[in-house]
Amino acid sequence: MADSTAAGPAPPRQHGTREIVLFGGVYGAVLASSMVAALTQYGHTSADVRGYDAAWVLVTACASALAHGYAHYIAERAPHGRWDVLLAMRNEWPLVTAVLPTVFLLAGARWGWWPAKGVEYVAFALNIVILFGIGLVTARWSARRWPTAVLMGLGDACLGVVVVVANALIK
Repeated sequence: MADSTAAGPAPPRQHGTREIVLFGGVYGAVLASSMVAALTQYGHTSADVRGYDAAWVLVTACASALAHGYAHYIAERAPHGRWDVLLAMRNEWPLVTAVLPTVFLLAGARWGWWPAKGVEYVAFALNIVILFGIGLVTARWSARRWPTAVLMGLGDACLGVVVVVANALIK
C-alpha cells in the first residue's frame, strides 16, 4: 500500500533576495581580492597592466557568476521551466556587483586618476571593509545586538585579511 502522505519531488528552493545579495557580496569581495593578489603576484604595476587587471577581474567575476548560477540550476534536480536557467544565472548579479569597486580602482589606475603602483593595497582594504559591512548588516538583520554585530563583521573581514596575508606570503 502506497503512503498517501508522501509528496512528490520538492519544488526548487527559492533563494531570498537577502541571501542572494549577501552570498554574492561575500563571494565577490573575496574573489576580487584573490584576483588582485594573483594578478599582482609578480609586481607589474604599470598603468597598462592595471587596465588588463581590471578587465580580468570583471571577466572572472562574470564567468564565476554564470558558472555558479548554472550549478544552482543543475543541482536542484527538479523539473525546470524554459527560462529557469536564465533566472538562476540572473540571481548571481551581486557577485559581479561586489567586484565593481575593485574594477573601478584598477581601471582608474589605468586611466591615470591615481598611481598604478600600490593600488592593490587600496583594493584589499576596500574589500575588507566590504566584508566587514556585509557581516555587520547581516548580523543586524538577524536582530543581533551592536557589539555582536561588530564582532561578526570583524569575523567576515578576517576572510579578506587571510587573502592579503596569503598574498604577502606568496610574494
